[in-house]
Amino acid sequence: MNTLELQKKAVDVRKGIVTAVHAAKSGHPGGSLSAADIFTYLYFAEMNIDPADPKAENRDRFVLSKGHVAPGLYSVLANRGYFPVEDLETLRHTGSYLQGHPDMKHIPGVDMSSGSLGQGFSAAVGMALGAKMQGKDYRTYCLCGDGEIQEGQIWEAAMFAGHRKLDNLVLIVDNNNLQIDGKISDVCSPYPIDEKFKAFNFHVINVNGNDFDELKAAFDEAKTVKGMPTAIVAKTTKGKGVSFMEDNAGWHGKAPNDEEYAIAMEELTKEGEKLCQM
Repeated sequence: MNTLELQKKAVDVRKGIVTAVHAAKSGHPGGSLSAADIFTYLYFAEMNIDPADPKAENRDRFVLSKGHVAPGLYSVLANRGYFPVEDLETLRHTGSYLQGHPDMKHIPGVDMSSGSLGQGFSAAVGMALGAKMQGKDYRTYCLCGDGEIQEGQIWEAAMFAGHRKLDNLVLIVDNNNLQIDGKISDVCSPYPIDEKFKAFNFHVINVNGNDFDELKAAFDEAKTVKGMPTAIVAKTTKGKGVSFMEDNAGWHGKAPNDEEYAIAMEELTKEGEKLCQM
């Protein structure tokens, strides 16, 4: 899939995010939108997966460590064919399998239940170690938030992964610089993120996480790395794609009302139409 096709898919993913959170009247649009391009690249270009066989033994694994941005994961899974796109409108509804955090027991394509910040990366490290011990060649990918890496368990997992030389593991940090209380640099700065992961024996790549060409180069480079895990520090814009949500911490965990929903969908529709004309 080329860059233009990926950009079109990302618009669909963003539409799904906004639609789901609006229908739920709750959820986390900001971080879901900032990571939409990362989700899109992983599921449409990078990972060895098959929606028709979501439990294939040698599939690549993905763990959404910052589980509250489940709307982003659900939207890309739906658009990739794991379940109907229409089901996104049941997000967080009583009886729906699409609850506020990913549930591996009920959602096709979800490899790990997550939501307690800091814990998902440990699970991903375990998956990567398991592949090594069993002689399997699947790769494990994990997405963390930049606010999430304030959690100590992230660094315990990083220390273990670096020590064990897990070169089949790729951590992506969604570095949108905002968490629920404001800028991460003001709340509890994890900077410099890249140097910290280097100190834990990671190969580190800094990219614009909203640029598909840079994402391709980063993931291609990660495949060439031997003897150490890779951390991709992806600089993104919180709320990317919806003008009034962009770079606004207030949209970390708030649903758009009907008027805001209409504006957001109009903006995304226009962006999609522009891409179709290119």
